[in-house]
Amino acid sequence: MNKELPIVECIARARIPTTIDQKQHTYPEIFLHLYKNNRDNKEHLAIVFGEDIRSKSLFKRKHKNETQYERLIRGAYIGKLEPNRQIADEYKGEKLEFDEETGELIPNFETNTYNKELPVRIHSECFTGETAWSARCDCGEQFDLAGDYILKHGPSSCSNEKHGVIVYLRQEGRGIGLSEKLKAYNLQDLGKDTVEANLLLNHPADARDFSIASSILLDLQLTKVDLLTNNPDKVKAIEIENVLKCVSRIPMVPISWKESSESSETVDAEEDHGKHHGIKSKEIESYLRTKIEKMGHLLTTPLTLHTKPEPSTKNTIE
Repeated sequence: MNKELPIVECIARARIPTTIDQKQHTYPEIFLHLYKNNRDNKEHLAIVFGEDIRSKSLFKRKHKNETQYERLIRGAYIGKLEPNRQIADEYKGEKLEFDEETGELIPNFETNTYNKELPVRIHSECFTGETAWSARCDCGEQFDLAGDYILKHGPSSCSNEKHGVIVYLRQEGRGIGLSEKLKAYNLQDLGKDTVEANLLLNHPADARDFSIASSILLDLQLTKVDLLTNNPDKVKAIEIENVLKCVSRIPMVPISWKESSESSETVDAEEDHGKHHGIKSKEIESYLRTKIEKMGHLLTTPLTLHTKPEPSTKNTIE
């Protein structure tokens, strides 16, 4: 039986020029999609690599009198915006088609809409790890690794544009919110691990709802994904029988674990300048240990944290 999914709607999309992959002197563009839903009052995001990955709800005509300029403004256009562009549904000889009764986009998966298997990261908001340089978790590192992986291994289109998606869920602190997360940090400093701290605050170990991510992926017309995660519960949570399939799991190995297994004697000061060695702290060790031992995360590491190895059938993120 299929799970009941929240209803999501993409209300705006915009092109974002990025600063990532500067070592290769390339600056890929992503398309940021903003979603509302009927399950919570939060605005969730999809960071989309590939202009031709199209949201059904975004591209659907809002009403019969919706103008082309209104569609351009909310991001429901094909191709790229240019000064003085006036038509959203046509670009350089390519034209989108719509159902006249419902206003829904009729996708052409051969020419203008991408729906093949691709790498996906389901990522939860983490203010401390992504903004405040926290060494208590590896959330910011995993976010960066996911983007790097998509740029290196994501499938390409005829224009050599890489494809992949990072669904960014506004579920801070595994769903308990930032204020409760800060209280949990204090409990951790008092000797509790992340699971114990959540439980002492009368929260579940993980309160996140990944069904919103499933709805977003389906709205993007994606049905086969390679999931970038160490969390087996996340794989089970997003899959929908006969509708959305996780083809493979791509492990995310902490950078510091990779670095610890390599000799640093071969790296001189000039080569080492600016190199990211990952997060190293007693807090991150406790965090990862709890993920493995109490939350069943699947990680392979040379350290004593390791409990259950799982061979990967895909490229490992390092």
